Amino acid sequence: MTDLLDPMPEDWQRCLAIAAHPDDLEYGASGAVAVWTGAGREVSYVLVTRGEAGIDGMTPAQAAVVREEEQRASAAVVGVRNVEFLDHRDGVIEPGLALRRDLAAAIRRYRPELVVTLNHHDYWGQGGWNSADHRVVGRAVLDAVADAGNRWVFPELAEAGLEPWDGVRWVAVAGSPQATHAVDVSATLDRAVASLAAHHAYLAALGDEPPEQQARAFVSRTTTQAAARFGGQPAVTFELLAR
Repeated sequence: MTDLLDPMPEDWQRCLAIAAHPDDLEYGASGAVAVWTGAGREVSYVLVTRGEAGIDGMTPAQAAVVREEEQRASAAVVGVRNVEFLDHRDGVIEPGLALRRDLAAAIRRYRPELVVTLNHHDYWGQGGWNSADHRVVGRAVLDAVADAGNRWVFPELAEAGLEPWDGVRWVAVAGSPQATHAVDVSATLDRAVASLAAHHAYLAALGDEPPEQQARAFVSRTTTQAAARFGGQPAVTFELLAR
């Protein structure tokens, strides 16, 4: 018998969603984000890169501009106003202290109770190999949550006015093959589709179908799969790690 998914906790007010690229959160979490912002919660996005290596027919300089614009438009669809880019290099994000420091600084700036990131595991649920950027960023987020609360890790952050933040209560991993929790997105499916479809140039480069058609097929497939473990309701899944 398939394990059932638990509802995500709701006793929080601020969320910071961190991912490697524009579009990552739309492929994994935007339907849930729309639910949260609709309930009056504050959600902010931090993208480690501008996705400049993601469109073969554009130079990185061109793609960075297009993908930033698409990400801001996409975030607005689901009620997110704060979108920040850290400008690490797309495709070759380096694990290590510089990345952890940047992420810890972001967590201190936004002071979230919930941190969302994308699948950091080696594989996706269907067995496909996960990309290096996703693995590196997801794992760095887990470390940076602890770094953000420790005054003696990256003390230069406090010296610059970013006081430690030890208020993160959960990290939720979207797109994880080890999902434990879910959010009912039956009321936000259209916004989830529109949010993903806003990455028009990126989706147009991926396949022959119109971006809206690609977006609807993906959202429908993933939320329907989750429904089997969540009372029949279309859902977005997370692996929830409590602190």
